[in-house]
Amino acid sequence: MQQLSGLDASFLYFETPNAPMHIGGFALYDPSTLSAPITYERILENTERRLHLARCFRQKVVRVPFDLDHPYWVEDEDFDLEFHVRHIALPSPGDWRQLCVQAARLHARPLDLTKPLWEMYLIEGIDRIEGVPPGSFGIVTKVHHAAIDGVSGSELIAAIHDTTPDAKPKPPEKPWVPERTPSGSELIGRSLGGTVTSPLRVARLARRALPAWQRAEEERHAKSYVPIGEVPRTRFNTTVSGHRVAGGIVVDLASVREMKKSVPGATVNDVILTVCGGALRRYLEAKGELPEESLIAMAPISVRTESESGTAGNRVATMSVTVHSDIEDPAERLEAVFLGTQSQKKMTEAVGATLMTDVSQFMPGMLAGLAARAYTRLGLANTVNPLFNTVITNVPGPQTPLYSAGARLVANYGLGPILDGMGLIHPIFSYCGEISISFTSCREMLPDPEFYEECLQASYNALGATTLDADPALRAQRSEA
Repeated sequence: MQQLSGLDASFLYFETPNAPMHIGGFALYDPSTLSAPITYERILENTERRLHLARCFRQKVVRVPFDLDHPYWVEDEDFDLEFHVRHIALPSPGDWRQLCVQAARLHARPLDLTKPLWEMYLIEGIDRIEGVPPGSFGIVTKVHHAAIDGVSGSELIAAIHDTTPDAKPKPPEKPWVPERTPSGSELIGRSLGGTVTSPLRVARLARRALPAWQRAEEERHAKSYVPIGEVPRTRFNTTVSGHRVAGGIVVDLASVREMKKSVPGATVNDVILTVCGGALRRYLEAKGELPEESLIAMAPISVRTESESGTAGNRVATMSVTVHSDIEDPAERLEAVFLGTQSQKKMTEAVGATLMTDVSQFMPGMLAGLAARAYTRLGLANTVNPLFNTVITNVPGPQTPLYSAGARLVANYGLGPILDGMGLIHPIFSYCGEISISFTSCREMLPDPEFYEECLQASYNALGATTLDADPALRAQRSEA
């Protein structure tokens, strides 16, 4: 039995019926490497042989009565694999939009919080998606954010895949042993024990916080600091419904790396932020809703150390970045994004990224849950100023082919949680020389996901036209300016 951290537990506290807090994705597989057609039984068998490779597979959450303390992970004595692995098929013709609609519908449904917090869906009937062979299949996954973050989610992907079609997973070192679910009185007893040491831990945190605040103030007054402007309100910053849309595009990783060279020091992430900023500009401008101020994105930063590699849970801090949707020229937007991210990275380093996550450890669960429900019930997202307009989370993936149940992974698109006040998230994932720029949103906020895909592609193309195809001398001149 292991207690959740404050950050992990917060994703349970803030969950509401219209805003389930799980992450996931939908992956496409080419079955041509298989000797026989894919079957549900084969997916079940493949998953069963890997249950020991990821902690979240067989652990359920047990909450302390009245949320007096953070919940615990317990090995589920009633674990049933067939409850979690399911099977559906797309009707003819089995195209991209049908897959996105089905993935969004599955993603909209909350997970059963009394079971291990994940689901997997085998989707057959994929016959008409560009770049994917007919007869391919998909896998939609859902895992609660309390169990994993982007990096540990990437490690989960590695756990259910192989690097060759015929590889076999390493067997478990010892048999799996389920646990008895503790009673409410036992959990309350544990929480009282933690209360005794809590003041000491708060004092240690306070000693770290004061110097961090002083460093942040120094950085804020530095000449290199680029302040974040006021966050404008958009259609994505109101109350969300229980309905979802999803989609995305795939771009070439090598081209993105070339694009970033137009601004010395810029990163792949800066290019992605610039593309998303341009897409948001195009979309909102077409609706007659483009604010004069730039939109602000929240970008999660992994603070997972090397010693924490392979562990589940969340080890992330957050950084607010300006995506410069107020700048029309893509090359100028990339330069501005780069300056802003450099400034915010320095601020994050001054505060100390791990300090941000440690503060959440002392979040009172009962009050956090009540606050989340009141925020939704009172519709405060429609009146309170948003903290940011969207989330853009970039997770580097493997650059070598992966196989699941013997079938080659062709592409992987992310699905993310949205909530009141933040109705658009962009999960980014790189794999085998490509980057998928995905999005999840509320259907009432983004009723035309096909058009937003067009905006993403047009923004990417425009940035390429000004950074890849422009005269080298002009590019060098712009970089020196």
